[in-house]
Amino acid sequence: MSKTASTRFADGDQLEIGGCPVRLRVDGRARRISLRVDRAKSEVVALSPNPRRLNEAVAFAQEKAGWIAKQLAALPQRQSLAPGGLLRLNDRAYRLEVGPGRARIDGDRIVAPDDANWGLKVIRLAKREALTVLTERTAIHAAALGRPLPSVAIADPKARWGSCRPATSRAPAAIRYSWRLILAPAAVADYVAAHECAHLIEANHGPRFWALCEQLIGDPTPHRAWLRAHAAELHAIGA
Repeated sequence: MSKTASTRFADGDQLEIGGCPVRLRVDGRARRISLRVDRAKSEVVALSPNPRRLNEAVAFAQEKAGWIAKQLAALPQRQSLAPGGLLRLNDRAYRLEVGPGRARIDGDRIVAPDDANWGLKVIRLAKREALTVLTERTAIHAAALGRPLPSVAIADPKARWGSCRPATSRAPAAIRYSWRLILAPAAVADYVAAHECAHLIEANHGPRFWALCEQLIGDPTPHRAWLRAHAAELHAIGA
């Protein structure tokens, strides 16, 4: 009996196969063992229809070690922010510089004090900008749908650009966005805001939901395609 066959694996386990990270996932909707690339997390996910077949998923990933290495090698390298570089926020490019005082936008520059947390301070500034811009877009789309402005928050999820909790008798509506949307084209970020606002009315992805999205921003297809194509680039940016 092979070591893989005798080992017990669990949903969410991360393995190293051929020097590459592989995450095990159980998906009850899956019909077969398969592999997919998680561009946001820079890892490959081995999917199994149920926990009993996780060993098969591991064995399949081991057979495809060459394919896994090739896919991960093609992903963008992590991009650390540094003085002298550029950072694009909401369709505008800013030069990154060192300067005294609080991290701030100064014309076409982003300036932050010279210390060990320089990059983190620039990220925090980007998050503030994201909250401001996405709150403004949410207010516009919610009003267009005849809904009050939900609470808006910023997070850094790895697999979603936004999430919506519609209002109930117990709690008001709330929307959370990935701060990284401020790094995307403004029209793409606006699409995500419209998408989440549509969920204030339709908590699904049925025809009526997509009709609401089109009502707010037109055809969402190019924006969705842009996010699929560039997700790894946005998630590669860090301090």
